[in-house]
Amino acid sequence: MVDDLKGALSFSVGDTHNGSRRGTVKLNRGSFSTPIFMPVGTRGTIKAAIANDIAAIGFEVILGNTYHLMLRPGVEVIDALGGLGRFSGWKRSMLTDSGGFQVMSLGATFSDAGATFRSIYDGSIHDVTPEKAVWLQEMIGADIAMVLDVCTNLPASRDEIKRAMDLTHSWALRARFAKHRQDQAQFGIVQGGSEVDLRSESAKFISDVGFEGIALGGLAVGESRDDMLRAIDAVVPHLPPDKPRYLMGVGDPIGVVEAIARGIDMFDCVAPSRVARHGVAMTFSGKMHMRNQKYVRDESPIEPGCPCVACANFPRALIRHLVSVGEPTGGSLLTLHNLTFMYRLIEGSRNAISTKTLGEYIKSIYAAWGN
Repeated sequence: MVDDLKGALSFSVGDTHNGSRRGTVKLNRGSFSTPIFMPVGTRGTIKAAIANDIAAIGFEVILGNTYHLMLRPGVEVIDALGGLGRFSGWKRSMLTDSGGFQVMSLGATFSDAGATFRSIYDGSIHDVTPEKAVWLQEMIGADIAMVLDVCTNLPASRDEIKRAMDLTHSWALRARFAKHRQDQAQFGIVQGGSEVDLRSESAKFISDVGFEGIALGGLAVGESRDDMLRAIDAVVPHLPPDKPRYLMGVGDPIGVVEAIARGIDMFDCVAPSRVARHGVAMTFSGKMHMRNQKYVRDESPIEPGCPCVACANFPRALIRHLVSVGEPTGGSLLTLHNLTFMYRLIEGSRNAISTKTLGEYIKSIYAAWGN
């Protein structure tokens, strides 16, 4: 519809296997390989970790959240300091979420014009329109910007889901025409809840707008994994094969590898760092609750063979002690471990696509993480 508004992104597909694919996304500032998991730095940095630590793991893209950054420190501050990358010390690519999910989760009101919500910091009232969301992200300066969408918690009525989808479509067109920065790619967002016919309709509409990439929003918001996978199955056939596909907010290992098998390229989730702060380690044998008494004298690393800084230097006994007494270093070490696990999970998926063994790889993740 508006193909003249090109952004600085190209996508090429390499190895494929039964619908899954490896690829390369090239941006104005560098490139990254897919499939990819992107750690979430809600307020400009990943909680309990610094940019150098995340880069050392191997991550190529992290997220910032427009909702939080617009409130504090403010986009004018970030712009004055050279954009979010320089502000946060992250030297690789960045993506910013428009804040649609946060607005939804905080009980915002929606109209054709946009969304109205209260700040979680001081209770002040704010309005965000599709055009303002574009402007905010252009000020923030990420390499990839998401359009403002309407997300609904599931389960929800079909009427509610369709209303959210229709608004998302209207807003997507407005956001596309509001785009000015040619060095910033813009992704549209497919909605439709768990209604497969609405998902198909939304995928066709968003694909026709001409965005540089397509995201699947409104999933992992209360529906079952089977419903999520059915929604993905309904969407993928209608997406352009030459553009990256991004499943927003999904980070459970089974969900990730199942989505990769269906041709999804990009993922993000706060879960790896969030569960780390609650003393949970993610491993290829499943979850480990590090406060467990059995680790009091355990000299083993969290996961033998893991290259993370925690496993390379510290025993389970120390990690258990730190998280048990509330020492923040414990959460920090577990965050780096869990993010290393996610990086290795994705790396294993890429290799399995190339060797045509993704089915066996998925079975191993199910064996470790249950049904």
